[in-house]
Amino acid sequence: MMEKMICVMKDSTVQFPRLLLLHYKKLSLTEKDLLIIIYLLNQKDCAFNPKRISDDMNITLPEVLECIDHLSTNGMLSIQLKKVDGVREEQIDLGGLYEKLAYLILNEKEPSEMKTKTIYDMFEQEFGRTLSPMEYEIIGGWKDAGFEQDVISLALKEAIYNGVSNLRYIDKILYEWKKKGIHTKEDVEKDRISYQNKRVEKKELFDYDWLNDTDE
Repeated sequence: MMEKMICVMKDSTVQFPRLLLLHYKKLSLTEKDLLIIIYLLNQKDCAFNPKRISDDMNITLPEVLECIDHLSTNGMLSIQLKKVDGVREEQIDLGGLYEKLAYLILNEKEPSEMKTKTIYDMFEQEFGRTLSPMEYEIIGGWKDAGFEQDVISLALKEAIYNGVSNLRYIDKILYEWKKKGIHTKEDVEKDRISYQNKRVEKKELFDYDWLNDTDE
């Protein structure tokens, strides 16, 4: 039932923004969050481009980043690294929003455990083989060290994206994140947003026309 509801909402013939307007307060969304979501729903390009959002909506860049951070923290969207035409770019995924709205409409409580697969199942699926006893021990060691399953899963996806399928590489990702104080899925998303913000600021700095800047 849940999958059917999500498919219906994703259908372009369904007025999804109307459903959102009726229920956005129940999802703890602000009016500004709502406007940005509707803007994103109407974009064919899913690339994460906060500067473009700021320009198109006449909202300051810090306000855009604050809304994106709020939506990400509340599980409404995520920013994922994907390859488009051979180029690696960050893209916005609104899958979390569809799920939460679907649960709300069906009058169901979101289950405390959404994951039916264990972290070991995820690794075996991505690696395409059964894990060795040593690999089980290493993954269990990450959990014992305090890494959340969501964070381990994100490190796995990062490794697979880069064409690497060994635990040593994933171990480096996890401990680099730990050094930066990243402990949760939300921390990973915030770090990516912060990185994107720095890239935007750096680009604006280099794009500035210093030669033609004259005081009047």
